[in-house]
Amino acid sequence: MEKIREVAKTQSKPFPHSAASITLRIKDQTTNNKQKPTGLILVSLSQSSMAATTTFSSSLSLSPKPNNPSTTKPLSLLPKPFLKPSPLSLSSSSPLLVHGVSQYFSSESSGEHSLPSFDYNEDGDEKPREECGVVGIFGDPEASRLCYLALHALQHRGQEGAGIVTVSNEKVLQTITGVGLVSEVFNESKLDQLPGEFAIGHVRYSTAGASMLKNVQPFVAGYRFGSIGVAHNGNLVNYKQLRAMLEENGSIFNTSSDTEVVLHLIAISKARPFFMRIIDACEKLQGAYSMVFVTEDKLVAVRDPHGFRPLVMGRRSNGAVVFASETCALDLIEATYEREVYPGEVLVVDKDGVKSQCLMPHNEPKQCIFEHIYFSLPNSIVFGRSVYESRHVFGEILATESPVDCDVVIAVPDSGVVAALGYAAKSGVAFQQGLIRSHYVGRTFIEPSQKIRDFGVKLKLSPVRGVLEGKRVVVVDDSIVRGTTSSKIVRLLREAGAKEVHMRIASPPIVASCYYGVDTPSSEELISNRMSVQEISDFIGSDSLAFLSFDTLKKHLGEDSKSFCYACFTGDYPVKPAEVKVKRGGGDFIDDGLVGSFDNIEAGWVR
Repeated sequence: MEKIREVAKTQSKPFPHSAASITLRIKDQTTNNKQKPTGLILVSLSQSSMAATTTFSSSLSLSPKPNNPSTTKPLSLLPKPFLKPSPLSLSSSSPLLVHGVSQYFSSESSGEHSLPSFDYNEDGDEKPREECGVVGIFGDPEASRLCYLALHALQHRGQEGAGIVTVSNEKVLQTITGVGLVSEVFNESKLDQLPGEFAIGHVRYSTAGASMLKNVQPFVAGYRFGSIGVAHNGNLVNYKQLRAMLEENGSIFNTSSDTEVVLHLIAISKARPFFMRIIDACEKLQGAYSMVFVTEDKLVAVRDPHGFRPLVMGRRSNGAVVFASETCALDLIEATYEREVYPGEVLVVDKDGVKSQCLMPHNEPKQCIFEHIYFSLPNSIVFGRSVYESRHVFGEILATESPVDCDVVIAVPDSGVVAALGYAAKSGVAFQQGLIRSHYVGRTFIEPSQKIRDFGVKLKLSPVRGVLEGKRVVVVDDSIVRGTTSSKIVRLLREAGAKEVHMRIASPPIVASCYYGVDTPSSEELISNRMSVQEISDFIGSDSLAFLSFDTLKKHLGEDSKSFCYACFTGDYPVKPAEVKVKRGGGDFIDDGLVGSFDNIEAGWVR
């Protein structure tokens, strides 16, 4: 690698100044290269706060853009820290600017940021939540709109924020991010602000830090070689160590996202060309990452050597190349699935086509088994397997290994439906909708002053008395984490007249936390880590309880069983976490989808 690394000349890359964005340009005015500015300045300003730049700019030197008749004066940042050498050779770093079009919730006249209010509740059970979904599109004139549609298909992977970055014909990176659903963040006028033939997009769950919006991706940065945008799915287990070393050498962080560390590492790399800087940065990363990058002329997809998180490649009929977390996104925009991005692979797409590079020595794949149990949509192909077929087989295994005399099979919607269909087909008992889920209840609601028992669950799940009354019921769900929501569901079914309630769980017991892009409770909070199956059954109030056998699960996967990560079932981690708990207390939180506790966001909003 050293043979192809070289120090490039410092470049100044201007960004357009408009009502939708703030332009900052970094200018190195030092001489003889004796002092170079270092670190990262992340600026996220909304349209309503543009006036505030008057006081901010007083400490910056203003200079007109060379060879530009425009009277607009971009800002020039001139940090001059004195650094000590570090193990990461950070002293050669250059300025990096992260910017974006920040979509805040603005009040009518004051210009202050008013934020939506959330009602917090203490309903305790949760389901594992995947961190996010990513999309990349190259070579289509409708790139931003296709990216928007693909993010819709991946909405189940992240419902707290969304963003899109495009590259215009003038080779300028434009970005719009916002808090909320994809349909809430984007509209026709905003997509009109995102021209270009290639784009990346991102949806995510809640993030830690002082501002949720600051952590919404994709991030866009300007550094010495140009501009770069990145969207990341996964979790770096050595994030805190890397950040501490970077900060010690002068880097400035303005988000709590581990993705920002990746941008810093790319900025300080001396490697050439661009994909080698990505490899240089990724060699320092540990953990899970499926990422898409965009520059002025390239789209790059990267997957970590273990392949924890999914990333697939497809192609549209016009030749446009598409990357996405799941194949359901390809289906929506009529892109044909070609293959996975292999673990440890870097795919570079530009006008010359698609080139594949090896990221680093190939490790044994450790793909997340929960993609097939819970995270992915049933109509997706993940890790080369149909998610629908996997879940259907899981239900069949439950019916074979844990049968029970019953009158009806129902599911906890939506993630338990396919496994319930498999259970019903194998057992010969009819599947019916005994629980109806409301898809119109958001996370914000007003609870009456007189406490209603199981209020959060009742808002989203309604039992069908005609299906349940007087029946022996088998209820199929995908997992049990803390057990409290399962107990409330059992109680709902009994109140609706069910004579017997038998719980069947289409996954092995979860006994350990995940550190690879899924936020789970600590091991002490996991009910399967504290109780036996019979004790859990007594706790939730079911007549019987059975989990999918771990050994049978591996037997079903056959030769592929070694390629999956089972850390949440065994506590055996393929990559040992460097921190006690990565992103806990504000990371990508888990939630059973029924009660939506926001307790672990901490001070997650700008006020």
